[in-house]
Amino acid sequence: MDRILLGHGSGGRLMHQLISEHIAPSFGMNKLADSAVLDATEIAGGRIAFTTDSYVVSPIFFPGGNIGDLAVNGTVNDLAMVGAKPLYLSSGFVIEEGFPMDSLRRILVSMASAADRAGVRIVTGDTKVVDRGKGDGIFINTAGIGVVRPGTSLGPDMIRPGDKVIISGSIGNHGVAVMSERNGISFDPPVLSDTVSLAGLVDVMLDFEKAIRMMRDPTRGGVATTLKEIALESGLTVTLNEESLPVPGNVRGACDMLGLDPLYIANEGILLAVVPAETAEGLVRVMRAHESGSGAAVIGEIGAPGQGRKGRVLLRTAVGGSRIIDMLAGEQLPRIC
Repeated sequence: MDRILLGHGSGGRLMHQLISEHIAPSFGMNKLADSAVLDATEIAGGRIAFTTDSYVVSPIFFPGGNIGDLAVNGTVNDLAMVGAKPLYLSSGFVIEEGFPMDSLRRILVSMASAADRAGVRIVTGDTKVVDRGKGDGIFINTAGIGVVRPGTSLGPDMIRPGDKVIISGSIGNHGVAVMSERNGISFDPPVLSDTVSLAGLVDVMLDFEKAIRMMRDPTRGGVATTLKEIALESGLTVTLNEESLPVPGNVRGACDMLGLDPLYIANEGILLAVVPAETAEGLVRVMRAHESGSGAAVIGEIGAPGQGRKGRVLLRTAVGGSRIIDMLAGEQLPRIC
């Protein structure tokens, strides 16, 4: 059978075959029950982080990744951003009737590979099938559980004036990769999605500097929207240095051609961290030694709010001026993750 049928979501023989012959073996699920029973010794006495996300990216296969590894990495990274070690994931599939079985197998393999690289286990899930024309291929929901490092407390309330803003790598790759595939546009060199687990990089960062104030991964809305959220939540001012922003040449060229601002393009494999000024350069050196942080750089700083101007983000331009950065208005690139 080479395509998904409605019967694969019926709860009967076809659904049992789909799960037992394809999904469960991909994730090493030896027991199929209504719930996964987890090993509490890994989390006993610790604080638990729990997150969930849904993935509707179009197209489902794009340069550098697909909806499967994107779903795993995205959920792992949400856990890592609060200082948690990711442990367990769930995976829920909503599949359209007629979806190619080979495409599903390809997605399952990429999910299993991404989970293995991130050191997490996919332990439970669900599968539903919808009528042809009602689901646009496949949607995936993932939820994740992790244990927060002892003594780790990250959040906007920890940020202080004088802190530095660090980015772990170049911006705009994921959004441009998906957009180019969607519209049949090619670039030379090609732009690849940066989808990757950041859990290992976060471990290295927290081993070096336990006083990191907060971390975020700038996905939808890009770096600009994420920093605006940080500014609003902390009530402080963020000032970026345009010359310090790591924008690859092919991404910049694509944005110039399409009239897009790379600051607002989605990313799936970089993080933003606010750190004490005195440790920023040392932390950048440590991050650059890790494969997921090789492009790390200090890109800005935190300042006290001006009179009546809490939560501002300013971009200090290359020509010496400045402009106000705000959140993304509307949807620049829909169905990006």
